[in-house]
Amino acid sequence: MITTGLTSGCRTGRPKDASKQALAQHDLGVDAFSKGNLRGALTHARKAVELDDENADAQLLVATVLVGFCSYSPDECRLDEAERAARAALKLKPDFREARNTLGSVLINEKKYDEAVATLTPLTEDMLYATPEIAWGNLGWAQLEKGDVDAAITSLKRAMALQPQFCWGGLKLGLAYEKKADLGTAEVTLTKAIETDKPQCKAFPDLFEARARVRQRLGDAAGAKDDLERCKKVGEGTPSGRRCAAGGGS
Repeated sequence: MITTGLTSGCRTGRPKDASKQALAQHDLGVDAFSKGNLRGALTHARKAVELDDENADAQLLVATVLVGFCSYSPDECRLDEAERAARAALKLKPDFREARNTLGSVLINEKKYDEAVATLTPLTEDMLYATPEIAWGNLGWAQLEKGDVDAAITSLKRAMALQPQFCWGGLKLGLAYEKKADLGTAEVTLTKAIETDKPQCKAFPDLFEARARVRQRLGDAAGAKDDLERCKKVGEGTPSGRRCAAGGGS
């Protein structure tokens, strides 16, 4: 998972006019991204970097938007460019915690799991990081993808203890229990993630897709069918929604 951590652009050593234009382009990109306009956001982010490649916030925005494409339009996923931008942001601001988090997410998507663990672990130990549950969640995700399921469960339980309504973390924790073949705990975990007070958790298709699969394995065909329908409804146009519409099976 990534969080945007997107704020107004930072100061650079570029000529004043170029820096000012870059800040404006960055802020337009943040606005477009917040409205779900990934193409517009990427256009503005790239323009901001073109105007001022020493603007760490603009570099982070490029990385963040590109990861967004990987989630919603895999054919347009550009992880190599996302990694370069995240590393550039972190090089410009070594204490840029959101850039470190985003880099960790990119590395997981690139299947560079050991490097992701090494990148994310310092963030879990950083007392100044405002959203430590996300650091623990991403670390657990990296460990899960690496195949270190017990370590993943420990990290993801830490994330959920810090923020019980962190439904993305609940999803990954449920997947970890599923991978461990503890299907009963997986179903309970996924249900708890869905039934938080956050509306976005009830509209998170990946949760319904995962629970449908777990319920199918538990022999609850009716529950699985209901989850696939809910996944299809809330995930229309998303990869998970399309998989659910096709009958699941991911």
